[in-house]
Amino acid sequence: MKNKIMDNKNMDNVNVGIIGFGYIGRGVFSLIQEQKDYISRKIKKNINVTGIAEKDTSKIDSSFLKEFGEVKVTADANDIISDKNIDIIVELIGGIEQAYNYTCKALNSGKYVVTANKDLMANRGGELLAIAEKNNVDILFEASVGGGIPIIEPLKSSLASNRISKIAGIVNGTTNYILTRMEKDNLSFDDALKKAQELGYAEKANPSSDIEGYDAACKLAILSSIAFNSRVRLDDVYREGITGILPDDIKNALDMGYRIKLLAIGVEEERQISVRVHPALIPINHILASIEDTFNAVYIYCDYAGEIMSYGRGAGDRPTASSIVGDIIKIARNFDREKKGIIYGCSCFESKKFKSIDDTISKFYILMDVVDRPGVLAKIADVFGRNMVSISSMVQKQTDKEGSARLIFITHKVINKNLYKSIKEISKLDAVSKILSIIRVEDLD
Repeated sequence: MKNKIMDNKNMDNVNVGIIGFGYIGRGVFSLIQEQKDYISRKIKKNINVTGIAEKDTSKIDSSFLKEFGEVKVTADANDIISDKNIDIIVELIGGIEQAYNYTCKALNSGKYVVTANKDLMANRGGELLAIAEKNNVDILFEASVGGGIPIIEPLKSSLASNRISKIAGIVNGTTNYILTRMEKDNLSFDDALKKAQELGYAEKANPSSDIEGYDAACKLAILSSIAFNSRVRLDDVYREGITGILPDDIKNALDMGYRIKLLAIGVEEERQISVRVHPALIPINHILASIEDTFNAVYIYCDYAGEIMSYGRGAGDRPTASSIVGDIIKIARNFDREKKGIIYGCSCFESKKFKSIDDTISKFYILMDVVDRPGVLAKIADVFGRNMVSISSMVQKQTDKEGSARLIFITHKVINKNLYKSIKEISKLDAVSKILSIIRVEDLD
């Protein structure tokens, strides 16, 4: 595999600098090199990686340097950003502050930026898009959500004429893998997490970004900003993780015709936005219920195009590299070094209010252990009734503990704050041993 920087002298060259050369950076470089001729024939331009910044240059072995000697390698990202011959910066260092500083400098230097950094875009994306617009360039971030799944480009382009009322999806492969294994292998949460860590799907040191829902919340903030044309930041997203999901919850859900998934849901209704990430029981016959292991899927509800689903691998070096190089190609297709222009720009031209999670309406699954004696159910029903919580179904099961029963409730749709108030009162009843689980039920209609 040889570097062909001047592959075709009749074609314009678009030069790329990569900041951060971990497994994703290597994937991007390899894809560009392996598909160089194929890409050139498609877009009538040569895409060349001419600079790489990696703070630990020892990660880049000597055989690489020998084979691709024309590529400048440096430990200082500023060397790549200040290189006047580089047109596009690919930011792959992760995190927020340093990535923000590098990205700002690149944009202010008149360079386009491509990033896979969901944390950066969910927290400071609005600022960066404004800086890009000021400099008549753009920042593209397809790989920040869904790995190799095309979702941001369709929202900004082919679906741009649609008003989108709802987004619902599985956008974190780690939690989806854990929930799949809990069901298929009858594992506890801790055992399923351990298996995910052994396979490299979850971080061993600190898996909280995935299992506590932060990763999914960042992705939802990005998608909702585009879909609802109003800036949504990470702090705007209500978030629950999956650490409290019990094997009994998985089994009970299946018995009732549901499957548990960690959902990212964004809804616009009457110019108010609701954005939330939480586990949910979804009907087993809904297509999202069939998404297993590390796969992702996003459902989009459009007024003209109808319901659309994007599905695929949500992570990994090859899928993520595919999206990053796709963004590079979008820039390169119409790139003019003398006359730059914005490709998509910021679509957040409105400022809509957010609906508190307390005021949203949901159905709920509730699991509790109670003392098995007459009158207990009546007391619980009284509390629900006084707080305007209507019960759709109730199942009683015996537990291993003598004199104890397990109750499973499914509510009708209820204002969240009424449900929370009920649970607080019910937990204080002498006959209630423990409230084990409270999980939303989403019909996805």
